[in-house]
Amino acid sequence: MPHIKVKPFDTNRLDSLKDIKFRGKKEGGNSEIILLKKKNTPILLDIIKRESEYLIKPNKVGRIANTHLLKESLNSLAKELELEVILSNTAIRPTKVEPKSEFLKSIEDFYDFKSSFSNIKLEIGFGSGRHLLYQAQKEPETLFIGVEIHTPSINQLLKQIALKEIKNIYVVNYDARLLLEMLPSNILDTIYIHFPVPWDKKEHRRVLNSLFVDTAIRVLKKGGKIELRTDSINYYKYALELFSEPKRGVFLVEKNIDIEVSSKYEDRWKRMNKDIYTISFYSLENSKDLKMDIEFGFEKGYNLNRELPKEAIVKEDYFVHFGDIFKGVKEGSYLVEVSFGSFNMPEKKFIYIDGESVSYLPTNPVKSFANYKADKLIKEVLENG
Repeated sequence: MPHIKVKPFDTNRLDSLKDIKFRGKKEGGNSEIILLKKKNTPILLDIIKRESEYLIKPNKVGRIANTHLLKESLNSLAKELELEVILSNTAIRPTKVEPKSEFLKSIEDFYDFKSSFSNIKLEIGFGSGRHLLYQAQKEPETLFIGVEIHTPSINQLLKQIALKEIKNIYVVNYDARLLLEMLPSNILDTIYIHFPVPWDKKEHRRVLNSLFVDTAIRVLKKGGKIELRTDSINYYKYALELFSEPKRGVFLVEKNIDIEVSSKYEDRWKRMNKDIYTISFYSLENSKDLKMDIEFGFEKGYNLNRELPKEAIVKEDYFVHFGDIFKGVKEGSYLVEVSFGSFNMPEKKFIYIDGESVSYLPTNPVKSFANYKADKLIKEVLENG
């Protein structure tokens, strides 16, 4: 992830920059957080203060996938303030192929999603992108949606899209489970899940669970399929149990069957003589349309001159947990860290308060019923404490 190390400087100088919208720190803390806007994109940066150097890096909660924009922002900050840079990895080399950012889609692009493509396939955790690129070139009439949370993989794929001049891939930096909740019913032909992290010791972190299977069946067309490939016998057995839960279903189990293109992980497992399991689960019918009349927004500001609950507020099917509060140098401005939503698919955001203006950062929550309930509770807590 792009970052710079600079000689210590007076951070009050940041307030003179036109792109800076917020600067603050949590009570008792020394390090700071800043919010700036670049190309209409909110960017949150941490300033970690050490005795001999300051580290400036993207905040984890507000991190964006556009590495090029992050590098531009960090370089611009250092240049405008004439900071003495000790170390950086923010070089922008114009001779290199830059990622095709128009194919990097935000979660908002899938609100009321419609496509001119008649066929749509989605891959979760595309890694190097080898399989996704191959399929997209093989089927130019099909839209492929690649979902990944690993930023270097995203940028590498975007560069390959530019090099190969591919026009039928959308890249999404988000939790695939939440993205599926937003998609219309009966829209996908295939959901690929190739070699997911097994998480044998933390099963709750697996992408596959009962809710995921139900959601996947809803968004798949009749005859559409989930294709899971794994080298983990534990994950294979776990998936078999999950795919056996729906009242009706057809699934095909294969072992050590080669596909047209394999990932670097699959190549590695084969060299190690590991067994490869494939499960294809098929949707048997069309699902009802999902209508979610959900909007997120704050109608007024909040005064946070008091403590918020430190413990998570747990309800039957959702929760809210307030984290760090950063008080801004500007009177009445705050950044509040908050986790919320369903237990299987929680979200983590900042709530930005600037007088009467309040918003979620870096984006609004996904339009799920759990998030909708959590949003109402968040407003109640901010109002009443």
